[in-house]
Amino acid sequence: MNRALRRISIAVLVMFVLLLANVNYLQVFEAGNLTSKPGNSRAFAAQFQYQRGEITTADGKVVARSKNVGGVYKYQRVYPLGPEYAPATGYDALYGATGVESAENSFLTGNSSKLAVRNVIDMITNKPRKGATVQLTLDSNAQNAAWNALQASGKSGAVVALNPQTGAILAMASYPSYDPNQLAVLDGTQLNTNDEKLLKDATQPLLNRATGATYPPGSTFKIVTSSAAFMSGSSNPNTVVDAPTSLQLPQSTAHLINNNGEVCGTLGNNKATIITAFTESCNTAFANIGMQLGSPALKSMAEKFGMNNPNLKIPGPVAQSNFPLEPDKATTALSAIGQKDDTVTPLQEAMFSAAIANNGTLMKPYLVQQVQAADLSIVDSAAPTALSQPVSENVAAQIKQMMVNVVNSPDGTAAAFKNAIPGVQIAGKTGTAQNGINNSGLNDAVFTCFAANGNRSMAVGVIIQGGGYGAAAAAPIAVDVLKAYLENG
Repeated sequence: MNRALRRISIAVLVMFVLLLANVNYLQVFEAGNLTSKPGNSRAFAAQFQYQRGEITTADGKVVARSKNVGGVYKYQRVYPLGPEYAPATGYDALYGATGVESAENSFLTGNSSKLAVRNVIDMITNKPRKGATVQLTLDSNAQNAAWNALQASGKSGAVVALNPQTGAILAMASYPSYDPNQLAVLDGTQLNTNDEKLLKDATQPLLNRATGATYPPGSTFKIVTSSAAFMSGSSNPNTVVDAPTSLQLPQSTAHLINNNGEVCGTLGNNKATIITAFTESCNTAFANIGMQLGSPALKSMAEKFGMNNPNLKIPGPVAQSNFPLEPDKATTALSAIGQKDDTVTPLQEAMFSAAIANNGTLMKPYLVQQVQAADLSIVDSAAPTALSQPVSENVAAQIKQMMVNVVNSPDGTAAAFKNAIPGVQIAGKTGTAQNGINNSGLNDAVFTCFAANGNRSMAVGVIIQGGGYGAAAAAPIAVDVLKAYLENG
């Protein structure tokens, strides 16, 4: 062979080797990316030919699985507990997915690059392809208590419970909800009919109120206002502040009053300690504190607690809780008591308490604990990480003292729950938020709290639309969730 032919032969061989390597790379390591590309008709047809991985709770309850139905689409998604877990699981339908079904799709389908080697081994050994199991952080006892309590209330609302030390979401329920099985049907016409009916439902069952909607926090925001005051070094729980029965807002004819025009505390002369004002939830005291601090200081503290964050994911996106800068003292006074432009998700309510419970450190919330391949090996797992440090350990202890007082003092707005769980001390803050949009004419009921029993601890946030007083409508639900988790350890 002459030199020219030899060079051509070597070049062809190199190109053949490169082509073979590229084909194998695409099939093994890029399969997930190629499969997820829009318009991939082969991927659309194939997605129902393989057994999708299960979704389970932290304690092993299966909340999403696939069953063999034969036909053109071999496997159909099934949700054994439908509406109760829908805010977490979402649904996997013919034309799209939501919730964990969407966020963890590459693992559930088995197309993730982290499963590539296992897929090759399965192909060589002629094992049927199966997606990985996604284990959530949800505790089935806590989740069931949250769902049952929301149903019993009969009002729109949501509950989120967190492990303060890790950020793991222990319960996430929204009501009204929907049955994802209605959207997992394999008949396109039936799917469109079911979807249209849900979309037209005035109660908005498809809305995940736990993380996808925001509401005024009401007096629960006094946790943030107190934190800003204590961190500034200007005050502590025993500091005496102005707490008039009626407060005229600056440059305004409007007057702010305490609930039902009540007198705050027993010091007289329109004075009260901050811990008393917090315990009795005196609006005028915290409006004054807010005006003294100023809107920038309140906004900075709110952001340390997780508000104004557009990038929070659990892994699905979370609606941003909002605290904008206010232009004057009058609006700052209202924002300091959780009104005006303040809005939070129920998740954010749980985050308020979680940071205090965890000695001032706020952990990043997350919903997925780990992913387990079909061969039972762990291919992905959560790593708890700190999101921020809103307050020091000392200030956290001071806020905790005030939250404990809300429940344990006879004058506390949540005193009815002092002995709700034998041997367990609950720390909480009630809120009654004016929104002016619900049909009942009642304010939204809000409650955030935390408690521990042995090595178990939990922070809970509850918002009930049109529920009225936080202590009457939201607190009982939070206590049910605490009891279900702390007493079943």
